[in-house]
Amino acid sequence: MKKHTFLLITLSLVFILCACAMEDNDLTSELQSTEQAQEGSTSQQESASEQEAAPKINASTVIDEEKFSDDGQMIIFGEQGGSTPSGYAPLPKAAYPITKAPEGISHEKLSHSHGPASGGKAHFTVEEFQDTFDKYGALTLDRKSSEKRVYLTFDCGYEYENLTARVLDVLREKQIKAAFFCTLDHIKEEPELIARMIREGHIVGNHSSTHPSFAEISREQMIKEIEETENCLREQFGYAARYFRFPAGEYTENALDAVRDMGYMSVFWSVAYDDWETDKVRGKDYATEKVMSRLHPGAVILLHSVSRDNADALGEIIDKARAEGYVFRSLTEYEG
Repeated sequence: MKKHTFLLITLSLVFILCACAMEDNDLTSELQSTEQAQEGSTSQQESASEQEAAPKINASTVIDEEKFSDDGQMIIFGEQGGSTPSGYAPLPKAAYPITKAPEGISHEKLSHSHGPASGGKAHFTVEEFQDTFDKYGALTLDRKSSEKRVYLTFDCGYEYENLTARVLDVLREKQIKAAFFCTLDHIKEEPELIARMIREGHIVGNHSSTHPSFAEISREQMIKEIEETENCLREQFGYAARYFRFPAGEYTENALDAVRDMGYMSVFWSVAYDDWETDKVRGKDYATEKVMSRLHPGAVILLHSVSRDNADALGEIIDKARAEGYVFRSLTEYEG
């Protein structure tokens, strides 16, 4: 009798343990099913999110993530040893999205005027312009550097008497890096000159494709003007620099916003004179006096490379400015 009782108890315990095990297995299966369902739902959500985000991803975003040059500024190079005149491999084309103008932004035509500096101080109008430009990451006056620095820039739309090469010779001798804002025609017509600028460490800035007034064209046209010029540099020189100068200095706040949205810095000037007319030859002393009398700390100097006076005077301008304690910097060193 005792043996039968013990056997019944043992069998009961085995039955209970088996039942518990089956419940655990059922529970585990339910949990696994739930987890798989949740994972599937999460994957679907992630996929949906990716699809939703995809239209917002464009070539401009990809460009923003490219490695810039070692100095951390907005210059992009292809692989060294490429087949382009600059020695860099071609870069992929850019395709910027057509962005909308912010609601309420001004479309009023504005023209940049530097106002002649005097006594080593920028004209008050330059200060006022920079107050507006700060909002759009644009530059006409460096108010952030504590040193007596200046930036040397040139506008280039065409070649005249091989003067740009003479300017480059002086810059190489004086060990100064400048910025040359070039139109598309100039880039296409002077590939060896553009390649030399790049190889010698100068900035080849964007001065638009057809040199229109950016105060008189649509936002879409603005973006296309800059994009076309950048793509020529990318494909033909393996190079891109996101510095832009408005043709004739004409712009709107909408234009400033469009340029900024493309990741470019708009570069104006605070020192200039009427040096763009090739038939006006007044001598290197005239050019030297005009530039030196208007020089001031933080100045962005604008010269035109078609001026014989500028080519003749450049070395003297640099030497005199240095004697007065000025330091020439590249735009890549601007801490805007």
